[in-house]
Amino acid sequence: MPSYTAPTRDIQFVLNEVLDVANSDVPGYSELEPDFTAAVLEECGKLNSEVLAPLNVVGDKEGCRLENGVVRTPTGFKAAFDQVREGGWTGLDMPEEFGGQNMPYVMGIATLEMFASANQAFAMYQGLTHGAASAILVHGSEEQKATYLPKMVNCDWTGTMNLTEPHCGTDLGLMRTKAEPQDDGSYAITGQKIFISAGEHDMADNIIHLVLAKIPGGPEGIKGVSLFIVPKFLLKEDGSLGERNALSCGKIEEKMGIHGNSTCVMNYDGAKGFLIGEMHKGMRAMFTMMNEARLGVGMQGLAQAEAAYQNAVAYAKDRLQGRAVTGAENPDGPADPLIVHPDIRRSLMDQKSFTEGARAFILWGAMLIDQAQRAGDKDADGLISLLTPVIKGFLTDRGYDMTVQAQQVYGGHGYIEEWGMSQYTRDARIAMIYEGANGVQALDLVGRKLAQDGGKHVMAFFDMVKGFCKENGDVEGMAPFIEPLKAASKDLQAAGMFFMQNGMKNPNAALAGSYDFMHLFGHVCLGLMWARSAKVALVALAGGASDKGFYENKLTTGRYYMARQLPMTATHLARIQSGADVVMTLPADAF
Repeated sequence: MPSYTAPTRDIQFVLNEVLDVANSDVPGYSELEPDFTAAVLEECGKLNSEVLAPLNVVGDKEGCRLENGVVRTPTGFKAAFDQVREGGWTGLDMPEEFGGQNMPYVMGIATLEMFASANQAFAMYQGLTHGAASAILVHGSEEQKATYLPKMVNCDWTGTMNLTEPHCGTDLGLMRTKAEPQDDGSYAITGQKIFISAGEHDMADNIIHLVLAKIPGGPEGIKGVSLFIVPKFLLKEDGSLGERNALSCGKIEEKMGIHGNSTCVMNYDGAKGFLIGEMHKGMRAMFTMMNEARLGVGMQGLAQAEAAYQNAVAYAKDRLQGRAVTGAENPDGPADPLIVHPDIRRSLMDQKSFTEGARAFILWGAMLIDQAQRAGDKDADGLISLLTPVIKGFLTDRGYDMTVQAQQVYGGHGYIEEWGMSQYTRDARIAMIYEGANGVQALDLVGRKLAQDGGKHVMAFFDMVKGFCKENGDVEGMAPFIEPLKAASKDLQAAGMFFMQNGMKNPNAALAGSYDFMHLFGHVCLGLMWARSAKVALVALAGGASDKGFYENKLTTGRYYMARQLPMTATHLARIQSGADVVMTLPADAF
C-alpha cells in the first residue's frame, strides 16, 4: 500500500528562507518564527501520515453510498474527521471571533498540501467548508456571520458551493434554478445542481449550501444571478437545528477518482434560502469562494504529484531490474535497482523539480493573498489575480503529468490496483477540470487578466523578474539560473507582444495560443522560484550551513529544472506565434 511522509523540511525552507515570512511586514507574519511554524507543520504532518494517508486507499475502494437520502462515507472517515476537527485544523487561518486561530493564509495553504497529499477526497470536505465560510465572512450580514461561521469554522457544519446545472457549467448565465421571494424575507429555491462535492454526507450535523439562483424579473444572463445560503436543516430561533429543508441528494456520481468524496446531484424543491450579499451580484460573492478554491485546486495538483513521487522513489530504490550501463552498482545482487538507469532518473528529476518549484510558487501565491487581505496591498491583489489561473491550470496539468510519470516508474505494477499508483493519477485528473476547466483558466488569463488595470500587473511581473536577474547576474553560482530565466522571460514577453499585435484584429489569434501561454507563464514562474531558491541555498552553503546536503541537493534539482524544463518556453512561444489559422481552418464537418 502506498505511504506518505509530509515534506515538512522543504515547506520550512520555502516559508522561512525563500519567503522569509517572519521578517515580512504583513500583519501576523511576525509570529511565524521557524520554531512555531515547525511545530505546526510537524504536528500536521504526523496527523496526515498516520491517520489520513492510510484511509486514502479505503476511500478509493469503498467510495460513498447513498442510503435512504443519507450519504455514508467510507470506513474511518467520520472518526478521522472528528480528530481533524478536535485539533483545530479546520479553522487554522479563520478569525478568532468565530473560533479560528487567525493564522495567516500561507499557513493554511502549507497545511492544505499535507491534507491533499495524504487524502485528497477527505480533505475536500473541510476545504469546501473553508471556501463557503470565507464567502460568508466577506459578503454575509453580521447576523449571517454570527449564525453560521462558528459552526462552519470548526466543521460541526460543513459547506458547499452549488453552481453547475445539467445543461450549463462554465456558462452560468444559462442557469434555471429560481429563487422566489417570500413574505418573511427568505426565498424559495427550486432547481437542480450537479457535481456538488460533499453535497450530502454523515460527518457533520448540518450542511450549509451556497447556491446560485435567479430571482424572477432580474437581468438576463449572468447579471441576474444571486447567491443564497440554503441549510440542510433550518435553524430554530435559539440557533439549534430544526426541520429538514426541502432539499435532497438525488444520486451520487460514479467517478474516475476521489471516490471518498460524495459528488452529489442536489435537488431543491422550494427550499428556504437566504440572500447573501446584494441581489443580482451573486457571482461577486461566489468568486470569493472560487478564487480561494482555485488556489487550493492548484495545490491538489502539487499534492498528488508529491505523494506519487515519494512512492515512485521508494520503488525505484527497491526494485531490481537490469544493470547500470556503466557497470554493476549492486554487484552482490542479481540486478541493480531501477534508480541507476538514466531514464528513471530523468523521470524522478522531472517530478522532484516540479514539486519543489510548485511548492515555492503556491506558497508565494498564498503570501500575496495575505499581503492583499491583511495589509491592503492592491499591487499584491492585482498580481495574485493575474497568477491564479496559472497556479490552477499549470500546476494541475503538470501535477497530473507527474503522477503518470510516477506510475510509469512501476512499469506493469503501476497499472495494477494493489500497488495504489493509479489512484494518484485518477484523483489528480479532476483537478484539471473542476473549479473552472483549465482551458477556461487559459482564456481568463489571456482574455481578461493580461489587460487588467491596463496591463499593470503583468508588467510588474516582468519588472520583478528583470530586477532579480539584474541584481543576481554576477553572483557566483547563479549563472545556471539567471541566463535560462532571462531567456524564458523574453519568450513570455514575446508571446504577450504577439497577442497585442494580433489579438485585436483577430481574437482567435490570441485565444488559440492561450493554453500555451498559460504553460509558458507557469514555467517562467517556476523558473523564478528556482532562481530564488538557488540564491538562498548558495548563501546558506557559503555560511557553513549544517544541513549541507539539503542545500546542495536543492541546487542540483534547480539546475535540472532550468536546463531540462524551462526551455519548453521556446516551444510554447513557437506554437503561439503560429497563429489561429492552423487551429481554426479545418471546417467543423471535417472533424
